Amino acid sequence: MSIHVNVAGEQVEAQVGQTVAGVLMSGGRVSWRTSRSGQPRGVFCGIGVCFDCLVVVNDLRDVRACQRRVVDGDRIEFQEDDHA
Repeated sequence: MSIHVNVAGEQVEAQVGQTVAGVLMSGGRVSWRTSRSGQPRGVFCGIGVCFDCLVVVNDLRDVRACQRRVVDGDRIEFQEDDHA
C-alpha cells in the first residue's frame, strides 16, 4: 500500500512500513548530512546506534532515519548541524 511523504519540499511515494532511510535511499539518495569534517553521511550502521542518519521529521530534530517508519503525510527535512 502506498502513502505519500514530503521530502525537502518534494512529494514522494513511499510504502507502508518503510523507514525514512528506505524512502531516501529508494529515491537515489545515499547521504543527507555531513560530518564535522564535511564528509557525507547517511546510513552507516542501520540499527540506530551510530547517529549518522539523523533527519528532521515533522519539525522534530535528531530522528534516526534508519529507525523511524514513515506515515502518510510526514514532512522530512535534512538536518544541518552546527557541530558545536
